Amino acid sequence: MKSVDQDTDQRETSATRVRYDKWLWAARFYKTRSLAAQAIDAGQARLGGARVKPAHAVRIGDEVSIRRRGIVVEVVVTALGDRRGSATDAARLYQETAASVVAREQEDLARRQAIAAQPRFAGRPTKRERRKLEDFLNEP
Repeated sequence: MKSVDQDTDQRETSATRVRYDKWLWAARFYKTRSLAAQAIDAGQARLGGARVKPAHAVRIGDEVSIRRRGIVVEVVVTALGDRRGSATDAARLYQETAASVVAREQEDLARRQAIAAQPRFAGRPTKRERRKLEDFLNEP
């Protein structure tokens, strides 16, 4: 039979550690736990700069780096949660590092500039535009 001390010790350890895939899911980095586990296995989500298994325990103060769509987001675990809640609740589970914020904003700016530099076409020309183009090309 378990004593009361053993039972409280077990609750304290489970409250101070959460599975890595479950924490990523609760922090809303991934839509499902299976997607979080796939990202961990692929090395896209790292804990402390090292590849770990999805069942690895996450603790407060751990550094997590997540690579999605070419952008690396680095966060520090500020709270533990194993239940998925609102976005405001999820935002309380981590804090993004200052270097990560700057890098993410620079990448976003570079993407916007690349999109703006690309020529944009409205699609097929209208009948009037086609006639103007034909007149231009047929001039001597």
